[in-house]
Amino acid sequence: MPSKSTSTSKSTETSVQRHVAVVGAGIAGITCARTLAQAGLRVSVFEKSDGAGGRMATRETEFGGFDHGAQYFTVRDERFEHAIATGADLVRPWSANAIQILDGSGKVVAASLPPREAHWVAKPGMNALVRQWAEPLADTGRLMLDTRVAFIEPDKLEPQRWQLQTDGPGAGVHSGFDAVLLAVPAPQAHSLLRDSRQSDALQSELAGVVVAPCWTLMVAFPQALQPTLASLGPQWNAARSTHHRIAWLARESSKPGRGPIERWTVQASCDWSQRHLKDNAERVKAKLLKAFAEVTGIHAEPPHAEVRLWRYAQTTQALGKTHAWDAQSRIGACGDWCLGHRIEDGFVSGLEMALAIL
Repeated sequence: MPSKSTSTSKSTETSVQRHVAVVGAGIAGITCARTLAQAGLRVSVFEKSDGAGGRMATRETEFGGFDHGAQYFTVRDERFEHAIATGADLVRPWSANAIQILDGSGKVVAASLPPREAHWVAKPGMNALVRQWAEPLADTGRLMLDTRVAFIEPDKLEPQRWQLQTDGPGAGVHSGFDAVLLAVPAPQAHSLLRDSRQSDALQSELAGVVVAPCWTLMVAFPQALQPTLASLGPQWNAARSTHHRIAWLARESSKPGRGPIERWTVQASCDWSQRHLKDNAERVKAKLLKAFAEVTGIHAEPPHAEVRLWRYAQTTQALGKTHAWDAQSRIGACGDWCLGHRIEDGFVSGLEMALAIL
């Protein structure tokens, strides 16, 4: 394990943090990486999927997009407010007709008042904001997609630094890192550290974080267009439900900058998702379609229906602080799970992680 520098000179301190690896290109990872890059550090970002965004994800189909991860975000931190202002053309408020509260049968038991704080979405999909923030990194070759980090170990040529073993299309060894920051779900970060036999201290901190899964259903009814035809089903556009399978429903076509085809994103409850974690996708789809019909009254067979499992979706036991940082090994971890599960939690965590090592 690289040893902590004992030099107190400013030049040595600067060189220690010269090249930083960020694992994960969700909002926490990209916020952290761009903050470090703007401060003059060299940054390399590794992302196992084919695009930046994490749970700020949009599934594109022939019928339009589905925000099948995070549905919206709120803004409470002034730093987050300033950051999204840089992408003002991408961010719009979403009223959702005021979010309804439903009982298990789909009956509205409470119509929530207009929210005390705005609900925001990015357009044309939730992934647009993070992808815009990631563009400078991508343009300079510092964002490596389809590249999963499988192992962290001391650099073979410079043992005081780190190197990463990766697989996938970007398989190889990437070396010369003075710090490694894990901006992935806590269980994944813990597994990577455990398998790499690095930072027992960080492993201990992350072991207590619990993140629940979520099955998500996406359905489209191309025969129904807004606003030329009356929409199918209920007159509300978003709801929280106490149905034993469904926790959340949203009409995608009601969001700003979306296409007019009637589309719904349905998120199962954490408890139900956990119980059906190992079920095959077709079985889950059938169960959620039945629940969707019960809650919305839409019994028409959707021409398009698919499901997606988010293995780590909603934090049920947070870390309790903005980030985790092992100064001795120079390995850190950040993500929304540090504070909760809101989009803004991810932003604040990534920012504070960057500031901690600057």
